[in-house]
This record gives sequence, structure tokens and C-alpha cells, in this order.
Amino acid sequence: MDIRTELFNDVHLHATSVQGWGQTYSQISSGEVRCRLAQFSTPRTHVFRERIDQRVVQHGEAPRGQICFAVPLAVTGAARVQGREADEKCIFVLQGGDEFMFHAPMCMDMLSITFEREAFELAMTGAPWPRGIDALLKQPIVRVPGHRLAESRERLLALFGAVVALPEAMHTPEAEQQIEQAMLGELMRLISDPACDRAQRSAGSPHDFIVEKCHRITVSDAANAPSVLDLCKRLKVSRRTVQNSFQSVTETNPVSYIRSVRLNGVRRELMSTRAAELSIGDAAAKWGFYHLSHFAEKYQELFGELPSQTRRAGSAQRRRSAAA
Repeated sequence: MDIRTELFNDVHLHATSVQGWGQTYSQISSGEVRCRLAQFSTPRTHVFRERIDQRVVQHGEAPRGQICFAVPLAVTGAARVQGREADEKCIFVLQGGDEFMFHAPMCMDMLSITFEREAFELAMTGAPWPRGIDALLKQPIVRVPGHRLAESRERLLALFGAVVALPEAMHTPEAEQQIEQAMLGELMRLISDPACDRAQRSAGSPHDFIVEKCHRITVSDAANAPSVLDLCKRLKVSRRTVQNSFQSVTETNPVSYIRSVRLNGVRRELMSTRAAELSIGDAAAKWGFYHLSHFAEKYQELFGELPSQTRRAGSAQRRRSAAA
């Protein structure tokens, strides 16, 4: 069994340390970030708890051949998953291979559990599931009665904490199987609750659609940063609509959001290359920043350090292990 607990001061390092997930995290709110990631994996299950004290947008693809559940432990502001509003009274569901976009508020605390799809379907075979369970699992957000979710959350956290604290001598195939069955049983009891909201949901709000399109436009042509006017023309919507969409979904304005996404792009370029391979100026230009003094000012404002202070590839990783 692979068990890890790590602390980071960068969302990029945090994102790339989550086993099996292809994803990009971009820090949206300003200030030095503090992240904590604890995770363990068995042959058929991967479970991780992540806590990040800044607002981030997570974009990527769920692991193929898996089914993924996420249980929010603390939601301290506006959160959006696949274009839907989320809070502490719901769980998130992703099918393997699904592309996702998650706007996480500051101080988000989340427990995510990924099961091998074949093992999950085998467990479902023959079970007396209530009507509509298949449709339920296709929804990215499942609303659960508050008391029921609170009870499951407490049991899942207790199990997770016990596993992370396991001594090495307990890492046996039998123990791993027991852990897998306990996690699987808890999630299956939760989603089979007849009180779960099984109503079919729409594909998401217009506000979320606009923000997602603007995000994609920004990263698809990184060197040519779009203005708000450009986005309005391409989406055929008013400036007011774009402004309201970003305020509703990201709790900031479109200029700040787009600049933050681009600054995160530069940061990833710097952290993945050596100084001799790519200069700061060239990395900035790849993401549409051509006035270096202004760029450095905004970079420091967002990340709490100058670009020249960002660790480059080959230097010591800014992480440390900690007890759970």
C-alpha cells in the first residue's frame, strides 16, 4: 500500500502529486498558498484528501477505467463543478475519462475516492438498488440529505485517518481488501439512499458556460491574451453578461481571472524548465506578457514571490513530508 502525506506551497506541485490524475490547477486568489495532500492507494482504490487555502480552478480528465467520488468536507465559498453549484450537502461523481472543471473556493477541504470501474460494477451486481441509480451516477453532483451525508463523512474520515496512520506491518493484501470493501460499502450505502436527489439536471448554467469558454480561449492561444471585448465578440454576449458570469462563478472579474490563468501558465513553464533552457522573459512571452516589469509585479502579487524566486527544474522541490 502506498501512503503519502505532503505539504506544498504551490498548486502545480500539489496537482502533479495526486496519483493517476491528469490535471492542471491554477491559483486564482492572491497570496502565498498552503496545500496539504494525504493519499493512499491499493490495487483497486485510490483515496486522497486535499486542502488548499487559496481559490483555485482545477481542469483535467478523470482517470480512465475508474469511477470517482468526491465528498466535500468544507466549502467556504462559491464552488462550481461541471457548471453546477456545489456545497456541503452534495457529493461529486466523475466517470473515468470525463473532462472536468472545478472552481474551488478558498480553504476547500475535499476527500476523493476512486474505484476501479470493474470492481465497482461487480459490487453493484445483484444489489437491490432503487430506481434511477444509473441516471444518478451520470450526474456530476448528487444532493444527499444533510444528516446522512454527515454520518458518512464522519465514517469515511475516520477510516481514512486510520489507514494513513497504519504501520508498515499492516500493509498486507488482506488489509488492503478490507479497506477497499469498507470504502466501497460506505459510498454504495450513501448513493443508494432513497432520499438522494434523483432529478435530472440541466447541462449547467449560462454563466458557467461563458466562464469555461473564456478559460478555453485563454489557454488555447496562450501568447495572445484575449481582452474582455474580444471575448464578448467571440461569444456574442454583452460585457455586462461576461462580468456577471465571472463574478457569479469565480468571485472575481474576467480581467483578473484571465491574467491569473496566464500567470499560472508562466509559473508551470518556469517550474518545468531549467534557467539555461528558458529565460523568464521567454516564458512570460509564451503566455502573452511582454512588459516584464508589469508582469513581475502581477506575478509577485498573485504568488507572493518574484519570477526570479520561483524554483526551476532540477532545484530542490518545495515540499516536505508531515504526519497526517
